[in-house]
Amino acid sequence: MSILIGIGIVTTVTTFYLGKKGWHALHKAVGITPGVLTYQDDHAPLLLATLSWQQLNLNKKYLKSLPDQQLRQLQRIDNKVSSYQAYQAALQAQHKTPAITEQQFVLNKMLQTRLPEMLASHYQLTNMHVTSENSEKRLEASELLHSVLDNIEQRLDRLLAQMDEEQLKELRVMKHYINSHDS
Repeated sequence: MSILIGIGIVTTVTTFYLGKKGWHALHKAVGITPGVLTYQDDHAPLLLATLSWQQLNLNKKYLKSLPDQQLRQLQRIDNKVSSYQAYQAALQAQHKTPAITEQQFVLNKMLQTRLPEMLASHYQLTNMHVTSENSEKRLEASELLHSVLDNIEQRLDRLLAQMDEEQLKELRVMKHYINSHDS
């Protein structure tokens, strides 16, 4: 009887041990570490201290007065600019230097010069001379900034879509070339 209980205990311990090893091996195979997952609430307010910009060079002082929605929009714009820059770097690595279009030039000017200027003006309007008379001006400044951010994001979306289309066109041409030499 004690032998059967001993075998049962050894079998149970072995099953749990192998199950745990298998569980960890499964997680390692898919690239995650068990027990390390941290929850990030996408709807929680953004903290300026934790924001990091990949491409945009923005003064954090001017970002303090922005609502959470505009900070998230700036973060989306930064991610899109990062994708665009990665695409440009990949082209340069392939020794391809595409001509800069007017659309790219204008967008670059907006991101590098006009956006920081708009943020500075918005900060001055919303934080300097805060009176009840300026509430309409502050509201208009917020609307104008929102409009500019929407415009920049739409331009980036069009540019990224154009880049995707160019890549797809190159793949089609290469496929056609390879298929034409199959005979």
